[in-house]
Amino acid sequence: MDVARGFNDGRDGDDAERQSLLPMHAKTEDDLDRSPPISTSSRTLCSQPHFTMLHLAIAFLAGTIGCFVAQYAICGTTCFSDTASVAAMAPPYPTNAFPSLFPTNVGYGGETPTGAEPALIATAPSYPMHTGAAVLVGSEKSKTFDLFKKWGNLSPWYSVDRKAFGLDSGPEPPETCRITGLHFSTDMGRVIRLPGVSSYGGPANFSSRLNAVAGDLTASGDLEFLNEWTYKLGEEVLTPFGRQQLYDLGISMRLKYGFLLKNFTEASRLPVFRTESQDRMLNSAMNFAIGFFGYPFQDQYQQSITIEESGYNNTLAPYKTCPNAHNAPVSDRGKWYVEHWAAIYLKDALARLKPQLRGYDLTIEDIYVLQQMCAYETVALGYSKFCKLFTEEEWDGFDYALDLSFWYNSAFGSPVARVQGVGYVQELIARLTQERIKEHRFSTNATLDDDPTTFPFGDSLYVDATHEVVVLNIITALNLTTLASAGPLPYDHIPASRPFKVSELAPFATNIQFQLLECTSTPGPQIRIIINDGVVPLTGIKGCPEQKDGMCPVEKFVAAQKELIEDVDWEYDCHTQFDIPPGPAWETVTGDTPK
Repeated sequence: MDVARGFNDGRDGDDAERQSLLPMHAKTEDDLDRSPPISTSSRTLCSQPHFTMLHLAIAFLAGTIGCFVAQYAICGTTCFSDTASVAAMAPPYPTNAFPSLFPTNVGYGGETPTGAEPALIATAPSYPMHTGAAVLVGSEKSKTFDLFKKWGNLSPWYSVDRKAFGLDSGPEPPETCRITGLHFSTDMGRVIRLPGVSSYGGPANFSSRLNAVAGDLTASGDLEFLNEWTYKLGEEVLTPFGRQQLYDLGISMRLKYGFLLKNFTEASRLPVFRTESQDRMLNSAMNFAIGFFGYPFQDQYQQSITIEESGYNNTLAPYKTCPNAHNAPVSDRGKWYVEHWAAIYLKDALARLKPQLRGYDLTIEDIYVLQQMCAYETVALGYSKFCKLFTEEEWDGFDYALDLSFWYNSAFGSPVARVQGVGYVQELIARLTQERIKEHRFSTNATLDDDPTTFPFGDSLYVDATHEVVVLNIITALNLTTLASAGPLPYDHIPASRPFKVSELAPFATNIQFQLLECTSTPGPQIRIIINDGVVPLTGIKGCPEQKDGMCPVEKFVAAQKELIEDVDWEYDCHTQFDIPPGPAWETVTGDTPK
C-alpha cells in the first residue's frame, strides 16, 4: 500500500504557512525596536466604532441559531438530549506529555536469573478453577443464584462443573499420561458491541428510542432511576474488565502450560499466536500475551494478525467470505425463537414495569433490552441498576433466550454453522499431521497457511483468538454431538436438562483446549477437547471410543475429521439461495444446510 508523504517544493507561501504554525516566542528588545511605528491615522481609525450594540446582538443571535441548525442537521435530537453520556478515555492533545522525560527503561535493572517454567497442570494435586468476576458487583439474589452465569454469551467465562458435559474427568492429565502439546483457541474479552448475532434487542437501539421522547419521560417505582439515567456504553470496544479477563487467562495458561515453552527454547524458535485485525480482537490478544509472557513481550513470541474484512479468507472470521452468513432468513433464524420465547417468559415483567414509565410505551423487546443493559453496564461500568428489575426465573428465561439465539444462529441449529467452522478444523488437522492443506476451498488463507513462517508445524503450543460465534461454529464442525443431544431447542419452555448452554460453551473469553497426550496405558498419541475446563465426550466422532477421560487416538480423530471435511460444500452452503421458513417448520441438529 502506498502511503502519501508530505513534501516541500520550496515555495515561499508554504514556508510562511509553516512558520505561522510554529509556537510564538516572546519578542526581544531588538524585535520591539524594529517594530514599525503606529501611525496617527491608524489610531484614529481604530478609535472610531463601526458597529453599535444592536449590530453585535443581531450577529450573536444569528450565530447561535446557525449553530443550532447545524447541530440538528448532523445529529438530530440526540445533540440536545441528556439520555446519552460520552467521555473520552484520554485527552487527544495532553498539555503535559513529555515522553523523553518518562522513558520506560532507564537501565540499572539488576540481575534477573531465570527459574524453571511452571507446570501446574502436571504437578499440582488439584486443578485451579476459575469461579467468578470479583471486580464486578451484581444484584443480590439467593445464595445459590449466580447472576453472572445467567447472561448466556454475555457471561464472564468460568470453569464449568466437572460433569457439565457428561464426563467425570478434569483438565489435569489422566494417570499414566503426560501432556505433549496444546492447541488453544479463545474468544475475545468482554466488549460492548452491537447486537450482531441476533437483530432482536440491542441497548443502542433502545437508547435511541428513548432519546426521541426524552422530554416526555417520567419514571417511577423500580424504574425511577431512569429519570437521571444516561446511556454510557460505547460500541466495539474492549472494556477494562475485558482486558482483565484476557490478562488473567494468559497468566493462568502460563502457570498450567509454561513447560511447553521448553520445546521452543531447544529448537531456537518463537511461538506464533494468531488473532484478527479487528480492534477488540487485537487488544484481547495483546492482553493475553502480556499475561502469558509478561512485559515486555515483543521478543518472546510472534503475533500473526489476520485481516478481518470482506474479501479476505480468514478461518477466525469465516463469515466475511460466506454470503449466506449475512442472509437473514438463513443466518438469523434465532430471532423468531427469541421473540416467541420472550413473549412468554417476560409477560409478567412487562405487566410489572410498563406502568412505571410514562411517555414511552414499553414492549416485550424493550424489557428484553433492559436485561441486556444489566449485563453490558455491569461489565463496562462495574454495576448496573437494571439488574435488580428481574426475578431469578426471569434471568433463567434470559439465559435460555440466548441459548436459542446461538443454537439457531451459530451452532447445531444453524444451516451455516458447520461450513463456517470447517476451515479452522482443516487447519487443526494440518497442524496435527504436519501436512499442508492441499485444496483451499473453505475459509483458509492460502497465503498464510502455505507459509511455514506464518503457519508453522511441529510446535508444542498454538494460540488462536477468535469470536464466540466462531467457537460454536468449530464445535459444530467437529461433530461434538453430545452437546446437541437435546436439540432442536423448543421455544415455549426450558428443557429440564440441556447439554447446550451458551454460558458454559461460549461466554466472553471462552476457551477450548485441544490437549495432546502420550500414555503408558494407551498406545499412540491421544487427543481430547476441554471447553472452559470441562472435558467433552468425543463419541460423536467416528472411531473415537467411549473413554472415561474423553481421549481419542489422534489417528482416529484425524481420519474422522477428514471424512467430515469432505462432506462440506462451501460453494453450495455459502452461495446457494435457500428458502428456509422461520421457526420449527425446518430444523437441523448438525449445522448443515438443507440438501
